[in-house]
Amino acid sequence: MSTVVMNKKDEIIMKLVHYFVTEENYNPIVVNGVKDEIWLENQNGPYRIIRINSNNIFNKEQLNYDYFKIESIVKQIKKKTLSFKVNILNILLDVNEDLELEGTNNIVPVALEEDASDIKKEEILEAFPNINEKLLKDTTGIDLIINVTKDINEKTEKENKVYERTFKPKKIIFTNIIIVLCAIMFAVTCYFDGLGALNEVNPNTLAFLGANSKIYLQLGEVWRLITHMFLHVSLAHLLVNMYSLYILGTQIETFVGRFKFLIIYIVSGICGGLLSAIALPANTVAVGASGAIFGLSGALLYFGYHYRTYLGSALRNQIIPIIILNLGIGFIFPGIDNLAHIGGLIGGILTTMALGIDGRSKSYEKINGFICLAIFMTALIVMLFLK
Repeated sequence: MSTVVMNKKDEIIMKLVHYFVTEENYNPIVVNGVKDEIWLENQNGPYRIIRINSNNIFNKEQLNYDYFKIESIVKQIKKKTLSFKVNILNILLDVNEDLELEGTNNIVPVALEEDASDIKKEEILEAFPNINEKLLKDTTGIDLIINVTKDINEKTEKENKVYERTFKPKKIIFTNIIIVLCAIMFAVTCYFDGLGALNEVNPNTLAFLGANSKIYLQLGEVWRLITHMFLHVSLAHLLVNMYSLYILGTQIETFVGRFKFLIIYIVSGICGGLLSAIALPANTVAVGASGAIFGLSGALLYFGYHYRTYLGSALRNQIIPIIILNLGIGFIFPGIDNLAHIGGLIGGILTTMALGIDGRSKSYEKINGFICLAIFMTALIVMLFLK
């Protein structure tokens, strides 16, 4: 029979990691080039980063060099996760008692005693008031290793199930249905206008079939806020929008689920239609799915923000630049309803916020999203009918 003997420092590390991972939803970060350090991250935690360092810090020079290392690693984290400010709790387990610890604007240093069974440091207690209740007690050696490993594995398994459920390929339904409906409605416009509709549909035909119009909306025909999303002014207009819808729709329907996707699409289209109608001249109609499609871009932006640890580079190099480019094109070229795009983008972000991201969004975030969406849509409606 063999026994496992752990030194006090290793026990403290395991107990702290167990607490922060299982109780405070922190996740380990793989940091290359460091030794005897553990880095944990929680994007919504009181401290974004918790770093546990068991290296000896004997003098001021070593402490300054330690801060330099932290700042270098944090720069990489900021770049990867599109973060502007990252606050760090720097837990030191081997510090000269005579060394005065001074923090920086974003680094809070805390030195723990060798026996940390009862943590008394205000910097930790203010952020994590239940740490002493939840920290493993009276567990050492092999029992400590087994308990910590078991609990962390259980939590990781739950998170992996959420991740798998979110990113696993799914059968796409509503995206395809919307594409088919748009194609059918374009065929209907061709029935009324003939082959000339391939180049440009008659505005009177669009108005008859349900185009967006300030006058009609003010007369009570609010159903146009939905029907206008399924109409297009030409074949080229239809093809561009349907291609964009297919690319974005398949992703959003996979990531957030079918019914959330449908709600995001419809509400975004309504928001885009409302903002567009406010500025539409009296004798002008507007059609197209682009407002709703920009809403899907907003949904992808919000989703990517919550998964920025994994999608940070995609956000920085693809999603945000494409949104900015498309909005820029809308301001440069005439005939593009950029207000519908802006309204849809805002509506998509707020609707996704209200519906929440599975396994990521907090209840207060959903409530805030619903309130902001209600205020935004109410403001648009008031502006439409008062103008």
